[in-house]
Amino acid sequence: MTAIDASGKADDTDENAKKPATQISAEDGDLVSTIRNLWPYMWPADRPELKKRVWWAFAALVVAKIVTVYVPFLYKYATDALAGNADEIAFLPPFLLVPVMLVITYGVGRILMVGFTQLRDGLFARVSQHAVRNLARKTFVHMHDLSLRFHLQRRTGGLSRIIERGTKGIETVVRFTILASFPTALEFIFMAGVVGYHFNMTYLAVIVVMIVFYVVFTIMASNWRIAIRRQMNDADTEANSKSVDSLLNYETVKYFSNEEMEARRFDESMQGYEGAAVKTATSLAWLNFGQTLIFSIGMVVCMAMSATAVRAGTQTLGDFVLINALLIQLYIPLNFIGSIYREIKQGFVDIEAMFNLLGVAPEVTDKPGAPDVIIKDASIRFEDVRFHYDENRAILKGVDFEVPAGQTVAIVGPSGAGKSTISRLLFRFYDVTGGRILIDGQDVRDVTQASVRRQIGMVPQDTVLFNESIAYNIRYGRPEATEDEVRQAADMAQISDFIKSLPDGFDTEVGERGLKLSGGEKQRVAIARTILKAPPILILDEATSALDSHTEQEIQSALDQVSKGRTTLVIAHRLSTVVGAHEIIVLDSGMIAERGTHQELLAQDGIYASMWNRQREVNEAAERLRKARESDDRGFVGSLITE
Repeated sequence: MTAIDASGKADDTDENAKKPATQISAEDGDLVSTIRNLWPYMWPADRPELKKRVWWAFAALVVAKIVTVYVPFLYKYATDALAGNADEIAFLPPFLLVPVMLVITYGVGRILMVGFTQLRDGLFARVSQHAVRNLARKTFVHMHDLSLRFHLQRRTGGLSRIIERGTKGIETVVRFTILASFPTALEFIFMAGVVGYHFNMTYLAVIVVMIVFYVVFTIMASNWRIAIRRQMNDADTEANSKSVDSLLNYETVKYFSNEEMEARRFDESMQGYEGAAVKTATSLAWLNFGQTLIFSIGMVVCMAMSATAVRAGTQTLGDFVLINALLIQLYIPLNFIGSIYREIKQGFVDIEAMFNLLGVAPEVTDKPGAPDVIIKDASIRFEDVRFHYDENRAILKGVDFEVPAGQTVAIVGPSGAGKSTISRLLFRFYDVTGGRILIDGQDVRDVTQASVRRQIGMVPQDTVLFNESIAYNIRYGRPEATEDEVRQAADMAQISDFIKSLPDGFDTEVGERGLKLSGGEKQRVAIARTILKAPPILILDEATSALDSHTEQEIQSALDQVSKGRTTLVIAHRLSTVVGAHEIIVLDSGMIAERGTHQELLAQDGIYASMWNRQREVNEAAERLRKARESDDRGFVGSLITE
């Protein structure tokens, strides 16, 4: 497994993050490759204080294991003292020859054993959490680096669940590989040496055979449980995706009274999760039972051998207690071996989807060493631009036009003609499949994406706001802007009066996706943050098509103010909003069918003239209906409705 980040820009201080990622699974990932990938985060080159913590944690670990091995001997000495075997403890200091003092010393030893272990964990906690934070951040950054195509095909709820579980999985892998694997191996070596030296090799052989059976059984059972765990994760992701999707579409659910249907769909997903979770818990119970059975058999054999030796006089009662204490002590790291393998395998299942996300290469990337775009006049040119989402369905077929600096060019046409695709290509959400797009003579593929997007302001048709305050959403256009600049942008967007009428003013929360505001209010906020961004290039992507005629006129006047002196590309559905454009381009089936000013296109009596006439008829009918309502001519309104 190679480096796990494909974003190439997650953390400037982490060279490992710049390497490409590959997909892994719980089957092909192993302990060594995991440590190799996690090591740069647990041993960060730019954090010497964290490295010191690792060394201190290692020292506490060694001391804890030495104390752990010695504690059972204190138990033996206390037993021999109580049994009257003075010769067995004659080498001890005089104050320890009293049984009560040995018992107290035994208690102190256990306290020290736990104390140094907890000290180790406390020292390493900051290191492990640093690794978790960095990897979680890389995943978050990588999600923003991926293409629009990727996000259109994924469910937000599912992605958030994958990242949540992956973060926890990383923490599990870090904890069990560093805080459990090495300590367990060290303790086992100490214990095995003590058993072989103090008793004999027969005892050690029994213990080794027991351990082999224990480990083999644990691996086999854990591998069996991996498939069950993956099913549970898939069901959990599906359930979370459906719940988030349903809650985001709360109003739609209510419109159609489909609460029961949504609850049924969610419950079906949770039913799958319930079944997999029950299987997971049941399989864990069998795994624990099997481990206990194997260990108990080995312990009984060793204790029977010691009991026989005590009866024969070759061992003392303290030795019988010692072998029991050593085996019980050995069970802790031995149980950790099973837990380590089990948790690491389950951790891999939890993070494999996250690692696979990190392995998805961004569709649009900057060229190595690409410079920032240099803006002089902010002119835009599309040269023979071709594009398709699917190879079998071309969207743009040789589109060629120019938006001179400071002028406004409008793109109109029927639905599906490729109008919105033009704005996405200019933003480099996708790269063209043929031709090129130039800004001031620079191909957008030859400069950095971030610099291009900094120069472009967007007012979309469907404005989605963050669930924050109005001030936050306006300031999003330029986060470092002052309060005065935010208020000035609101004034220019003609939304200040509305904001002043609110009890909390600019601190008013707009709700999820801005649902507490009307369509016109959201559009004004979008205009204000675009004004604050102050870009030389402006894209208006059907910015007023979802609004009523009265609100449209108000918003349009604000847009006219914003577009003054800026190179503006207007993608429009309502032709009344583009009458004043310097040039209007009519797209049809991905090709430019007509172009010219409003009057020139009307004179051509083509597609544009036909669209204009149809919209004029609709507008005139709407105006007649409005006048009829104003005059309260109910009979006329009724006849219109009947017709």
